Amino acid sequence: MELPLSDFRRMAVEEFDTSKLLAHAAKQAADRNYKGFPIVDVDSHHYESEAIDEILEYMDDPVLQQLARSARQASAKSVGVLPSGVGYQDMGGRVMRYSTRGMEKTPAGTQRDISLARRWMDAIGINIAVMFPTPMLQLGLHPQVEVEVALARAYNRWLCERVLAHEQRIRSMLYLPFNDSEASYKMVQEFGGKPGVVGFMVTSARYRPVHHNSYMKTYALMEEMNLPLAFHAGYNWEDRTVGLMNQFISVHALGFVFYNMVHLANWVMNGIPERFPKLKVLWVESGLAWVPFMMQRFDNEYMMRSSEAPALKKMPSDYMRDMFYSSQPMEMTDMAMLEQTFRMLKADTQLLYSSDYPHWDFDLPSTIYDLPFLDEQAKRNILGGNAMRVFNMTLP
Repeated sequence: MELPLSDFRRMAVEEFDTSKLLAHAAKQAADRNYKGFPIVDVDSHHYESEAIDEILEYMDDPVLQQLARSARQASAKSVGVLPSGVGYQDMGGRVMRYSTRGMEKTPAGTQRDISLARRWMDAIGINIAVMFPTPMLQLGLHPQVEVEVALARAYNRWLCERVLAHEQRIRSMLYLPFNDSEASYKMVQEFGGKPGVVGFMVTSARYRPVHHNSYMKTYALMEEMNLPLAFHAGYNWEDRTVGLMNQFISVHALGFVFYNMVHLANWVMNGIPERFPKLKVLWVESGLAWVPFMMQRFDNEYMMRSSEAPALKKMPSDYMRDMFYSSQPMEMTDMAMLEQTFRMLKADTQLLYSSDYPHWDFDLPSTIYDLPFLDEQAKRNILGGNAMRVFNMTLP
């Protein structure tokens, strides 16, 4: 007689452990001897919703804090003040670590996020991980700007004090409440020098033009402090254009690219790289296949309408080759095309490995290490060397 599905799930929960889940990844890392050079993961995630009660302790506005706590009481799994998103990231329940991670046991006396991060980093072979939130990637769509600012500052304070200060292997590009340009500027001022902070991140799913003059002093400050700026991709099925697609596979395929393409177009064509030539810009979690398309498309347009982009002193693709890109999710169905993509974006110096763990489509370091067209030095650069240079890192 077969056990009911509920019993299988109960057994899975009782035995669930990140280290066991990644046993094959650990064997793969050992076989490839990644210890020969540092591996830096520039895009990994935790579920800040699991620590929301701690985070809300850092929220200064008592009214917003009470609203968030009351909303969380109404729905125990909710962050409370975040806009609801529609999607099927858990693959219809087949990705068991989504539903069981909250039940994984961690030792007392160590921040839970640190314990879980150490487990997956050790298994995969990661020396340093740059950590981002997950539900908060939708926060840029919140209709109340003051809520984004309040939760962003509370999260950044919590992350710096409870996580980054206690684990040198974990770093972060802190969340910028980009819907409020003045608050973003103050955020860089307040947190730019904190231990473990290697830059700042803007969630791309939002409706603010990156070239607006109100952001210029924030860019100038980050350039002065030598702190990179990342645009982290996301999707919004409620966007009227994206909403024309009726399957999540379509929304995921295009939605994670769409907003980064828009922001990059505005960034380049409005001459921001000329205004801030030393500001390092990183485009995160939108894959790589879109980069050659934009290079060719915008070069072609520029040759015919250069008068509309008077600030540019070189081709749009040249500015794009000065930027940095995270590798995940890397499109690998056509190896010859992937090789040309690497060539066009100067992957040896501009591509940074990312896993996107623990999300369903995460990539192991072998995704880069096993590429047949990369030499040993290129592998070293992409898997860690480029990130060490971009973020001015030293190994702990």
